[in-house]
Amino acid sequence: MTAAGNHQASRHIGRRLERAGIRDVAAAAGVSITTVSDALNGKGRLPDATRRHVREVADRLGYRPSAAARTLRTGRSGLIGLTVTTYGEEPFTFTEFAYFAEMARAATSAALARGYALVILPASSRHDVWSNVALDGTVVIDPSDHDPVVTDLVRQGVPVVSDGRPAGNLPVHAWVDNDHEAAVLGILDHLAAAGARRIGLLTGTSTDTYTRLSTTAYLDWCERIGQEPVYEAYPAHDPCAGAVAADRLLARPDRPDAVYGLFDPNGTDLLAAARRYGLRVPDDLLLVCCSESSVYAATEPPITTLSLKPGRIGTAVVQLLIDAIEGADSGAPVQQVMPTDLIVRTSSQRRPPRTTVSPPRGSGE
Repeated sequence: MTAAGNHQASRHIGRRLERAGIRDVAAAAGVSITTVSDALNGKGRLPDATRRHVREVADRLGYRPSAAARTLRTGRSGLIGLTVTTYGEEPFTFTEFAYFAEMARAATSAALARGYALVILPASSRHDVWSNVALDGTVVIDPSDHDPVVTDLVRQGVPVVSDGRPAGNLPVHAWVDNDHEAAVLGILDHLAAAGARRIGLLTGTSTDTYTRLSTTAYLDWCERIGQEPVYEAYPAHDPCAGAVAADRLLARPDRPDAVYGLFDPNGTDLLAAARRYGLRVPDDLLLVCCSESSVYAATEPPITTLSLKPGRIGTAVVQLLIDAIEGADSGAPVQQVMPTDLIVRTSSQRRPPRTTVSPPRGSGE
């Protein structure tokens, strides 16, 4: 290629790689710059069709708002926080659990799609990290009753959306959660239909809504059918405590013949405890746990799991939070309930008894 050709190619590539600006979007959409700004920022009194058209054009051109320009224009940093405050000052690396990891991945993607970056903050506020990061809003996972972090953030004017139905009058702008009572009742009915006569529960000692509602649903079910509750509770942030609680549950004189574990590691903890006591799964013990981990499809036997759909929840909470930040919310707290999914595997399906088929009489005569 000639030098002139190289120069022309470089100019073409430079134009192609050049970032589209708001003027480019306005020209391509056939609207004013103000209309583009209002459409992309959820402002003004524009028809929905116009907003959709502008956003489609912006996406097609690859337009992304300048973070620095937005900060000057709106006073917002473009940063939103994500944290778990359930366990207070206790160390808890929540991204090591499949639910939280999947939820955080979805939340990160949803934030980037709307021009924000997600900052994952430690559960503990001992190092005053909250005041060192300029957050436009925060997602809090499973806040505890009267959560001081949530209360303090709202007092500072920072919008908060909860992954988990908050208890009492916790002042969140919106929340997204599952119907935990219905999910637990579905699991208990599933185990009972598989032949279980004494169903046990592994639960936690924390006061978050997930643990409280799930445990209450189990206790109410036991009362309704006339079964004495058989359960063990432990601090869920402590991985060693789960194994001890599983062992304790299966060592009881009123040992259950089926168990539902509320937390991710409960499946492997219960499977190991069953082996120590010589119990066969599913013949002697039926197992279900709440987990998003794919490891349970490959255990021996594969373990039935309840999925809370954290990807859908992560996307929803970020969308609601950004709406609140940008003033597009309705003013009243928004409540969204997501469906769950019970993935049935071998551990919760009792095998039919073996039958011996005798040869017909006279066949050997």
